[in-house]
Amino acid sequence: MSMKSMKGKWIKYIPLLGLCLPVFGQAQEEIAQDATSYRAELFGSLATGDNTPFWMTSNRYGIVPLEGNNAYLKAGVFHQQHFGKGFRWGAGLDLVGVTPRDKHAYIHQLYAEIGYKCIEVSLGSKERYLSLVDPFLSSGDMIYSNNARPIPEMNISIPRFTTVPLTKGWLQFKGNFSVGRSFDSDYLSDRYAGKYTFVEHVLWHQKSVYFQISDTRGDFPLSGTVGVQHIVQWGGTSTNPKIGEQPHSFKDFVRIVLGAKGGGDASLSDQINVLGSHHISFDFGLKYQAKDWSLRGYYQHLCYDKSGMEFKNGTDGLWGLELNISTFPWLKQFVFEYVTTRNQSGPFHYIWFDHDKHPGRGGGGDDYYNNGEYVTGNSYFNRSVGSPLLVSPEYNTDGAPGFQNNRVRDFHFGLKGDFSPHVSYRLLLTAMNTWGTGTAPLLKKRDGISLLADIQYQHPKLKGWQFGGSVGADTGDVFGNSSTGFSLKVSKRGLLKAYK
Repeated sequence: MSMKSMKGKWIKYIPLLGLCLPVFGQAQEEIAQDATSYRAELFGSLATGDNTPFWMTSNRYGIVPLEGNNAYLKAGVFHQQHFGKGFRWGAGLDLVGVTPRDKHAYIHQLYAEIGYKCIEVSLGSKERYLSLVDPFLSSGDMIYSNNARPIPEMNISIPRFTTVPLTKGWLQFKGNFSVGRSFDSDYLSDRYAGKYTFVEHVLWHQKSVYFQISDTRGDFPLSGTVGVQHIVQWGGTSTNPKIGEQPHSFKDFVRIVLGAKGGGDASLSDQINVLGSHHISFDFGLKYQAKDWSLRGYYQHLCYDKSGMEFKNGTDGLWGLELNISTFPWLKQFVFEYVTTRNQSGPFHYIWFDHDKHPGRGGGGDDYYNNGEYVTGNSYFNRSVGSPLLVSPEYNTDGAPGFQNNRVRDFHFGLKGDFSPHVSYRLLLTAMNTWGTGTAPLLKKRDGISLLADIQYQHPKLKGWQFGGSVGADTGDVFGNSSTGFSLKVSKRGLLKAYK
């Protein structure tokens, strides 16, 4: 880690998280059960600016290109089947052809998985949605969103809330534990070779655990959720010869899981602090369930080090309200979110100073999603793995790696509903404000508004077909210039074979 990322021995406070099981959530789209199914999708968009509007490209698993005037064809085959007593297995292959992009065709998903009762084990690249925030209306999870391409990994999970024995149905839990590896080195080399150094073949570790207090009989309307998420970049080899190969032994893996400092082959900062680049969130939720509606409030507290875990970075994170209504089809769900990352435990970071003479942690300048060794930051193929509102490195107009706008204060609105049994809509609107970073603040705040309007149509006599259109726009100077765009999408899904 760099001087900025040496934050103290903070992750020692969460070693037990490494022993927790599973939240491997669902993929963005449900897979047909006990069947072999297929999906195909054709998409095209036009834009007035250089970039595709923000919400037409964000939170779509990295498929839609940033460059304006683009198109893709995605086709996949998926299998999910139960067998024996409580066992199930599945597999999937999803291919994408897209333009413009450095590689016009690639494997988007390729995985195999097996499950027994509440436990699932999966290997490969799969669209996994781990978060408790809504995948369609939220601005995005602060730790692991659906913004970037799926990272190939082995994932062990309990994907759904499972009742804890001896609690009379009042306590449930779920979570996940995964290890993965980046395969974007060729992309980074084409983009940065000869200009900037970066780490190739980055290894990943992610885990989460959630507990929910809820009356499973439905007699008590209130329920509460508390959880922790943790994601780490480690290993790999830096193209900077002064950094070189990073520690990646099994002992080092144990260190990054437990949040321990690096060994003798680690950088000096990692020996003082912890091995790898870590981010964590404390997740809280409270829900009221009425007969025809529900209201949930939630908060994700973003942490980069001990100061964040002690809440010395103020209210940094994601605050949200989600309203669900069953009596008004034209307005089925509404989400409001406030995202702030301006505190970052103060602007300065002092790890080396006389603590006896000057008491205090010396933490600050958290610089979310950035790291001294892992200069591309918390990203995969230059898309943010966390919230897209901390604008991804792909947007950097100077072509440099890293997150150049991670001090934000944003207001986000999302709503969806049905105009008729065959026509649905989604609206997203975000007011953005950014101040750059703590070490490279902007001389003048940048702001703007990004919006999206989606319409989906399903003809009653065309089974499995869906037709969609979107209008998106960016105003202001957050992304360098304004842009308006329009897209069309046609998709088809169906069964190749059913097993029941």
